Amino acid sequence: MLTSLGIDAPTAILLCLALALALSFEFVNGFHDTANAVATVIYTNSLKPPVAVVWSGMWNLIGVLTSSGAVAFGIVALLPVELVINVGSGAGFAMVFSLLVSAIIWNLGTWYLGLPASSSHTLIGSIVGVGLMNSLLSPEAAFGDGVNWAKVADTVKALVFSPIIGFVVAGLLLLAAKALLRRPELYRAPTGKEPPPWWIRGLLVLTCTGVSFAHGSNDGQKGMGLIVLILVGIVPAAFALNMSTSAGSLQQLSSSAVEFGQSLGQQPAGAAADSGVLAAHKQLTAYLRTGRTSAGTMPALALANQRVVDGLSGVKDLSAVPALQRRSLRLDIYLVAETLARLIKAKQLPATIDPRAAASYQRSLKTLTNYIPLWVKIAVALALGLGTMIGWKRIVVTVGEKIGKAHLTYAQGACAELVAFGTIEAADILGLPVSTTHVLSSGIAGTMVANGSGIQKETVRNIILAWVLTLPVCVLLGAALFAAGLFFVLRVAGVP
Repeated sequence: MLTSLGIDAPTAILLCLALALALSFEFVNGFHDTANAVATVIYTNSLKPPVAVVWSGMWNLIGVLTSSGAVAFGIVALLPVELVINVGSGAGFAMVFSLLVSAIIWNLGTWYLGLPASSSHTLIGSIVGVGLMNSLLSPEAAFGDGVNWAKVADTVKALVFSPIIGFVVAGLLLLAAKALLRRPELYRAPTGKEPPPWWIRGLLVLTCTGVSFAHGSNDGQKGMGLIVLILVGIVPAAFALNMSTSAGSLQQLSSSAVEFGQSLGQQPAGAAADSGVLAAHKQLTAYLRTGRTSAGTMPALALANQRVVDGLSGVKDLSAVPALQRRSLRLDIYLVAETLARLIKAKQLPATIDPRAAASYQRSLKTLTNYIPLWVKIAVALALGLGTMIGWKRIVVTVGEKIGKAHLTYAQGACAELVAFGTIEAADILGLPVSTTHVLSSGIAGTMVANGSGIQKETVRNIILAWVLTLPVCVLLGAALFAAGLFFVLRVAGVP
């Protein structure tokens, strides 16, 4: 079994440990974010807690299985490129373990205190910390190089604006509902353990279903992206390329690679010396790290693309590509695709290259590397669901009882969840990670203000403090654990 995967027993142990950590992150994520989805149906007596968490877990599974993968690879794009392409190295192992451990530590701490903190903030902060420490320890890099600041900025904007959207839009939606839906029972708080009328119950179950589905389709992808990265780095023979790519797609991609090479003025096919290939990879890595082109950037792109042409020439089934060559082919595809994406976005393409054709080629290349195996989706969905079932109560109590001064009404719960569903689905389409916790908690606060119920300042202050501290604390945790991990794998374990 291990021989067929191309790994030995010690590597297999590291693989299992890395996968266990990634699934543990998603398990703890279930404490925080998925628990928010069931808070309203539990506190309005629409569903019993055991039924609610099982129902939510099932729709999380469906959300994960139908997800596009855009968020997953958006998270991976935040990582330092030199660590992404060498994730199977000692430094790559240190990166994976440090960012997952730091994210889990913070998530467990805020869960224990019953604070709805953001797993998205937690993971992104850890990634930034790893990137900063990596640049600090790299002699050829300036401090901050290697962190995809443009992608970080887009992600942080989504995480900052989403709770504002949740607060404002949920409050406005409640006011609109009061003006248009003249049903007094909709705006009452539950009485004892009595369930609401059947139509209100159906509405709240529907909104819970929507948030659970949206959460799975967005938050579940964060763990999936990391798991795929781990698999590619440790077991490249089996996971470096999408082995299910059809012969027709491979032939079309090969033709596109040839056409793109011609637009670059690429030299005829020929075997490049190893030193030339390494130099080209170094040039492209430096460009992706800094965003600054040099005289060697385009020749390096031409050489990497020629290697893609050679690697795909005459290939009708990727299983025909020798196992040892799949990782190198993926590396060239990754560097060409990422370099093209950055050149297009920065409008740095040479005048001889058609931006539309280049963008189409870049998207075609991504289909070979940006894929998620079905079993990974199922494993992540199960981890999310189990986390919800085991640790839901602390966060649910905070969301249901401690944000507003009055008990949550049926309309408030429905409005907050409708806004959360819409916001998360929009972010999923755009490939941006957002926090279910932030959107739903702020949505409930917005409905409390709009309803005149008031909010519990101490709870809201603690939640905001946790939100504010999450990024800087996780940056420091990620950086410190990455430095410690590097020392261990390079000096103690001797992993190159």
